[in-house]
Amino acid sequence: MDSKRAISGTIISITAFTGVATTAWADSGPQVKTRIWTTSAQPEIPAVRPENRNKKIALDHVVQRSWNLKEFRCLDNLWTRESNWNHRALNRSSGAYGIPQALPAGKMRGAGRDWKHNPETQIRWGLAYIKGRYGRPCGAWGHWRSHNWY
Repeated sequence: MDSKRAISGTIISITAFTGVATTAWADSGPQVKTRIWTTSAQPEIPAVRPENRNKKIALDHVVQRSWNLKEFRCLDNLWTRESNWNHRALNRSSGAYGIPQALPAGKMRGAGRDWKHNPETQIRWGLAYIKGRYGRPCGAWGHWRSHNWY
C-alpha cells in the first residue's frame, strides 16, 4: 500500500499531557488536554450545467423545490429513459406524450394550455406528478428501475 493511501484512511488525534501539578490535583495523575481543529476548506463539487435547454429548466425547478443535486440526477436518469428530454416525444403504442410521458397526454392540460409545445409546462406538471405519487424524483426513479415505468 503506498503512503498516500495509508494516510488517507488514517484519523490523527493528538492528545497532550501536561506535567504533574503541585496542587491537590497532583494525586489524580496527569491532566489531559484535547483540542479540536476546524477548517474552512470546502470539498470540491463539480458544477452541474446541463447542456440541454429542457434540463436547464428542470434544474431550476428542482432548485426551487429545495431538492438536492441527487434528486436532479435521478430525474435526469428517469426522463432520459422516458423521452430523452424531448418535449414532443410520443409513444405511438401507448399515447404517452412529452418529457414526463404523461398518459393520457391530456393530463398535462391542468398545468397550462400550452402543454403540447412548452417544455416548462410539461416539466412543471411532471414534477408535481412525481411529488404527489413518489415524493421525490429518486422515489420515481427507484420505481422505474423496478417496474420499467413510473
